[in-house]
Amino acid sequence: MLFERLRLENLRNFSALDLDLGPRLNLFVGPNGAGKTSILEGAYLLSHAQSFRTGLTDSLIRRGNEQLVLAARLARRSGPVQVGLARSVEGWQAKINGQPVSSLGAVLGECALVCFEPGSHALISGSSAERRRFLDWGVFHVEPEFLGQSRQYSRVLRQRNAALKQSASEAELDAWDVELVAAAGPLARMRTAYFARYATELAAVLALLLPELGLATARFSAGWPDETALDHALRQARPRDRARGHTTRGPHRADWSIHFEGAPQREHLSRGQEKLCALACVLAQARVHAAAKEEWPVIALDDLASELDAEHQKMVVKMLSTAMAQVLISGIDVPECLRGIDTPIRMFHVEHGMVRSLL
Repeated sequence: MLFERLRLENLRNFSALDLDLGPRLNLFVGPNGAGKTSILEGAYLLSHAQSFRTGLTDSLIRRGNEQLVLAARLARRSGPVQVGLARSVEGWQAKINGQPVSSLGAVLGECALVCFEPGSHALISGSSAERRRFLDWGVFHVEPEFLGQSRQYSRVLRQRNAALKQSASEAELDAWDVELVAAAGPLARMRTAYFARYATELAAVLALLLPELGLATARFSAGWPDETALDHALRQARPRDRARGHTTRGPHRADWSIHFEGAPQREHLSRGQEKLCALACVLAQARVHAAAKEEWPVIALDDLASELDAEHQKMVVKMLSTAMAQVLISGIDVPECLRGIDTPIRMFHVEHGMVRSLL
């Protein structure tokens, strides 16, 4: 998949922006605060319906305006498609090929973009919620039933939590446990199957980026003890769940982690190594998507030169040069790792909310 054209309206400091993007490397250069990251952010919103910089989506709307608009013409393996999202205080509106669609997920399913940015180290050092969101985005794009199953599980979970807060009877909680287990099973199976593929790709990328740490393994926890069936885990945790007023076992508590022979615990990693781990996570997810969908997602790299040292920048560019992926890169100027490479580059200069094509 790739963006042939990207249009942004009223996103941060951009009143209107219409870009024709190249099929391989697209480089956005300019001073700090010019809006380079906002362009990547706009593309990311079309794939995730949330920013990688803030959880307050309404704050992205340009001051003095009531809504932001995002639109793109995509080249897909299945054929061209146009997608659009509009965000106002009333929420999201979505379109595909100019026609309104009721499901936001329909647009997100058409547009696949993975992103490495300064906050990506949260995949390693942050909360389990960050890692679940990252994992679930990947599962969503390769398992058509995942979104509906996830929503079903969330509904049952809310109802069981409400029952716990209302001091429901044991019989009532038994009934909700049956519902929760039924909804959790398919969700956990899809995550587990995806993670098996992801872990293989992740180990391969980590071996290239961090060979000094030895063999890397990724481990997945479904959200309850591996040796225990979920219905038994819920029964065992019920006294604690009653005391806390919420469910403490289930797929909503799933997590995953990375372990190295030379650094068994996360605390053994330096901040630079955390960043490289996060980058490996993003690249591995792109590789799984490419293998499953037979087309690469777009890969966005925000402020690449300041996040990685020169040696690792070259390694990443070498990896990307062999992948038929469209890449969006931002930076203050042209990174040294891009000078003289054979891969076609389209360059844009960004300043004061204006973008000018250089190549």
